[in-house]
Amino acid sequence: MKFLIINGVNLNLTGKRETSVYGTNTLEEINAYIRAYCEVGEDSVEFYQTNIEGEICNKLHEAFLEKKYDGILLNAGAYTHYSYAIRDAISAIDIPVVEVHMSNVHAREEFRKTSVLSEVCVGTVCGFGAGSYIAGLVGLCEMLAKNE
Repeated sequence: MKFLIINGVNLNLTGKRETSVYGTNTLEEINAYIRAYCEVGEDSVEFYQTNIEGEICNKLHEAFLEKKYDGILLNAGAYTHYSYAIRDAISAIDIPVVEVHMSNVHAREEFRKTSVLSEVCVGTVCGFGAGSYIAGLVGLCEMLAKNE
């Protein structure tokens, strides 16, 4: 199976900003951890990061049109709470998407407790740091195996 992991706004600064919330590992280190933990090759997982909302939508559309991914993990960052454009892009594709957050968004500021994406995702994982991505991948693999 092949998975796409999309990281959105401000995640390029992971390891450098709000380390008490997000930790000290950089996004590159987290990506390496995901590869090592899952024991997958380069052709099994692809990583994409952008701070631009429309580029997330474009990547979701591209994934759908090219039919090269079995599932997607999406950490949209702050876009989670208000991006109807990303929500509509997820709704438009037939690839299962898991919403992922490193922090426990339900234990943070009030505005972070609302996601406009959750309803159109197959699941949501939060609060486990980089482990949230692993949990999302495990869930996707199990869901896809049941659907085969």
